[in-house]
Amino acid sequence: MAKPPGQHDDGIFIRRVLIALALTSLFVLAWLLRELLLTLFGAVVVATLFRAIASRICKVTRIGEGAAVALSVLLVLAIAGGLVALFGAQVSQQVETLDKTLPAAWASFEQRVDALGLGDQFRRLAEGVRQSSGSFASLTQAALSIGNGIAGLLIILFGGIYLAVQPRLYKAGAIKLVPAAKPPLVDEAIDESQTALRLWLKGQLIAMVAVGLLTWLGLWLLGMPSAMILGLLAGVLEFIPFLGPILAAVPGVLLALAVSPDLALGVLFVYFVVQQLEGYVLTPLIQQFEVELPGVILLFAVFGFGILFGMLGVVLAAPLTVVLYVLVKRLYVIEALHTATPIPGEKD
Repeated sequence: MAKPPGQHDDGIFIRRVLIALALTSLFVLAWLLRELLLTLFGAVVVATLFRAIASRICKVTRIGEGAAVALSVLLVLAIAGGLVALFGAQVSQQVETLDKTLPAAWASFEQRVDALGLGDQFRRLAEGVRQSSGSFASLTQAALSIGNGIAGLLIILFGGIYLAVQPRLYKAGAIKLVPAAKPPLVDEAIDESQTALRLWLKGQLIAMVAVGLLTWLGLWLLGMPSAMILGLLAGVLEFIPFLGPILAAVPGVLLALAVSPDLALGVLFVYFVVQQLEGYVLTPLIQQFEVELPGVILLFAVFGFGILFGMLGVVLAAPLTVVLYVLVKRLYVIEALHTATPIPGEKD
């Protein structure tokens, strides 16, 4: 017996309402767990790094995949420990020097602001910020932030190790969440995203090492104190596009101001030249073999992820953009719009 037309329409309406409520609930849950999801993506980035090293080890030694992953983890930890052993004392000494000289550099900066006739306005602004935050609250918040940051890094590291050891297990579990007709497509999209992320990481590591060494060399030639730690800071912050180089230059310029304005100009020139070399020479060379992202997409991604997720979003904005860029191209532009477009990292 056929159902009355009105009853059939009511069933369709109820089904659509339930689907809308389910999607809304899923979005709210994802928003509430956004820090967890971003931490999980950080573990994916670490796992991709370990897998890339393991793949190279497999090609050279012909050992099993599991042993290669274990060796890659040990290799990364050994390199980190070796660097600490070789340069730890010197870096610690330079950090201590930096800690002692930065207050003097800040005082020198205030004196130069006074010389420009802007001292009172600047101090009122600084005092307002200090009073609004509260000294004890600020210290407590800073301590909690450092503790949470260390805990987050450990979770990302160990999560990355687990993901690197059994990537197919977690990938198969993720594919099971998609509709029955789509697993081959999702499997292909995940593989392409992983390839693009691996290539981007390779290029980024090259850029970080180059920027760190060039900054260190330039500041050392100027006779800049703590040149090593400032170069190391520049290399690490190179991971953050656009904002990282600015953050790296601030302590170097402030420290140079404590010595002389001429040295500050020289230091500023070093940072400028290094970034020009990185932007116009090194990056194009890397992108010939690795992954190229449109600059405007990356710029707004850093801004947007910073608003949504805070500092962790800024740090992971570039690799997250690489993955989303590939997924949008594969699942929407190619599959939904049926428009041919190259995938980042795809071989011609």
